Amino acid sequence: MSTQPTLEQIVALAKRRGFVYPTSDIYGGLANSYDYGPVGIELLKNIRDAWWQYFITRRPDMVGLQSQILLHPQTWVASGHVEAFHDPLVEDLVTHKRFRVDHIIENWLSKKAKDLNLEMLVVEDMDLDEMTALIKKYQISSPDGNQLSKPKRFSLLFQTQIGSVTGEKSTVYLRGETAQGIFTNFKNVLDSTRIQLPFGVGNIGTSFRNEVTTGQFVFRTLEFELAEIEYFFDPQKEDWQQLMTKWKDQMWKFATEILGINDKNLKWRQHTDKERSHYSLDTWDLDFNFPFGYKELWGIAYRTDFDLKQHQKFSGQNMEYTDPHTQRKFIPHVIEPAVGLARFFLMTLCDAYWDDKENKRIVLKLKSNLAPYKAAVFPLAKNKPELVAKAKEIFDDLSQKYHVAWDDRSSIGKRYLYQDEIGTPCCITIDYETLEDNTVTARDRDTTQQIRLPLTELADYLKNKIE
Repeated sequence: MSTQPTLEQIVALAKRRGFVYPTSDIYGGLANSYDYGPVGIELLKNIRDAWWQYFITRRPDMVGLQSQILLHPQTWVASGHVEAFHDPLVEDLVTHKRFRVDHIIENWLSKKAKDLNLEMLVVEDMDLDEMTALIKKYQISSPDGNQLSKPKRFSLLFQTQIGSVTGEKSTVYLRGETAQGIFTNFKNVLDSTRIQLPFGVGNIGTSFRNEVTTGQFVFRTLEFELAEIEYFFDPQKEDWQQLMTKWKDQMWKFATEILGINDKNLKWRQHTDKERSHYSLDTWDLDFNFPFGYKELWGIAYRTDFDLKQHQKFSGQNMEYTDPHTQRKFIPHVIEPAVGLARFFLMTLCDAYWDDKENKRIVLKLKSNLAPYKAAVFPLAKNKPELVAKAKEIFDDLSQKYHVAWDDRSSIGKRYLYQDEIGTPCCITIDYETLEDNTVTARDRDTTQQIRLPLTELADYLKNKIE
């Protein structure tokens, strides 16, 4: 496989082949906002389904949940988001563009650290005062070369109002994560199921963050899908470090085996004491080598009993668990693996992208379980009714089990190249020989090799290739 693609190549392919479009493109777009096109939504759905099946459906200790986007505003006060969910920002005093302070400093250090002997400086360990002092001392400027304002904290929570009478509306927040819907439903899950500790609750849903960082495609967006798990356990019976290791192993396995990601592009990074969130005792990131460097793909945190205690305090409701064997009452601890599905999506595109120079084509070498279409059916010529009829018969039969593409445009060669770029594992061509002996040509995406096989063997051939 060739070297890693550039972000520009990924963005171009995504728009050209209908994976991702800029939101409101006809109006010039909206910063940090994207729409998923016909094949993009299929890839995203397949990733989402794979996550749900692997972590929820297949495990007896897991259940699912779907909570609301708008939660009671006290939820975010209790969780600490209203007070602590901020990014430090600076403003270009000429253009008035806003930037995250840590990103400004990281970019500056990448160019100046060696000359100024600052190579040991870790931006994640710096607080706001330290970053402010560094900008002032070295007169760090904006990307446009202009003076920067003094850094300020900027809330990532979106606010809105509910209520039918003007002046009597209440402030609510668009959720910044799906986790709090799990915590606030903890007692409901206990009371309505027969599940016992240790157990986990998974929640996939749209979340919102008032991001200002641009230029990283779907990696960082205003609106995104989060897939989070809160795994509850008794700290007197379970070693949290062992649980953390088990979950890290499962996360690595999902990325490499289920999504098919090259493990050379993945690495673990532990958060420093200063970097960790206010609720966490230990946090690790599984980083992927994106075109713009190693960045967080997936996080896992040991949140202790912080969230349930906070919601018990602010709501006045008892959040304790009763051990069915000893009747001991306590608040469970939690380990949380959390990932944005768009980052899975972008990682998958980057890792699967192959510039096959020998055959002068771009290929997405997606695992077949993720491919938007599992196969494509081609009649050799669209103006020959007998070929079209036979091809439609085969298409209708295959589409009962698989998502299959139909394509009768242009030449066979161009059809192959199109399907290669969207990652279709197999193309099936119906020609005149098919009408004579009920055989078809099957072409493999990765090797371009073609074989002739009877229609009676086509189902097994696809099953072996796809499943």
